[in-house]
Amino acid sequence: MSFFEKTGKMALGSRLRLMTAKITDDAAKIYELYDVEFSPKWFPVFFVLAEDGEKTITEIANEIGHSQPSVSKIIQELTTAGLVQENRESMDKRRNVVALTKKGTAISKRIKVQCADVDAAIESITSEARHNLWEAIEEWEYLLDQKSLLRRVQEQKKLRESKDVQIVPYEDQYQNAFRALNEEWISTYFQMEEADYKALDNPKSYILDKGGKIFVALYNNEPVGVCALIKMKDPDYDFELAKMAVSPKIQGKSIGWLLGQAVVNAAKDLGASKIYLESNTALKPAINLYQKLGFKKVVGRSTPYERCNIQMELIIL
Repeated sequence: MSFFEKTGKMALGSRLRLMTAKITDDAAKIYELYDVEFSPKWFPVFFVLAEDGEKTITEIANEIGHSQPSVSKIIQELTTAGLVQENRESMDKRRNVVALTKKGTAISKRIKVQCADVDAAIESITSEARHNLWEAIEEWEYLLDQKSLLRRVQEQKKLRESKDVQIVPYEDQYQNAFRALNEEWISTYFQMEEADYKALDNPKSYILDKGGKIFVALYNNEPVGVCALIKMKDPDYDFELAKMAVSPKIQGKSIGWLLGQAVVNAAKDLGASKIYLESNTALKPAINLYQKLGFKKVVGRSTPYERCNIQMELIIL
């Protein structure tokens, strides 16, 4: 097993396949030991029919978690072996059902004796092992149902790549990027409006000089995302989270999340109790991000933007 010591957990699938191959090879020899002409791959389908009686191919596939074409192929092989027959004494002729033949029923009784010995053998392995493989498999299946291995790798990739992202305060050198990044996404989905030009053409006088903040996300020292915290003259809100934009060429690195956190933390440091924002429900990733940051929908406020159809607030505790 020195190969798997070198690869580590990256070769989990290969190691499981190797173990499965060993067990399957032994399973074939075990059937021979009991003088049963039977292929190990038939067992799940055969077991369901032996326990439950007649079933449709769809019902069998759903129960054992196999595809219908896979089950159909096994049924064909079982039929050729004389163990299964289609539409055998079916009460409902509209249902294409399969059931064990007399030969299949006789084989199932012999396999039950074999299964008892196999169970005892596996129990002996369990008693010798430090870990219960059967229980571990059940636990892993549950965890992977909750979140797939693919999803977990995607999250780790984002986490690793996000460590290469720097969130820095705005400087004059980033003015072109501040405008370009915002203009790019706005023009993709909507049209630039007068209120956009006020903020993007004059970020220092419109945002910074009035007590606001602008943050820039750098990836490999290049500005790839921006977000502003704008001071509001409003009885309900202290600041507005606005002008968040991330380059579509570099998305998937949690840049929006990092920018949002930077803005919220800056608002806390400035003593804010509520933050406001405006957006559009067509921007589903953005809405999901705001909800993740803790923003909730509010209604009944006026807006200078035609594209705005949702307003949200974050209460800072």
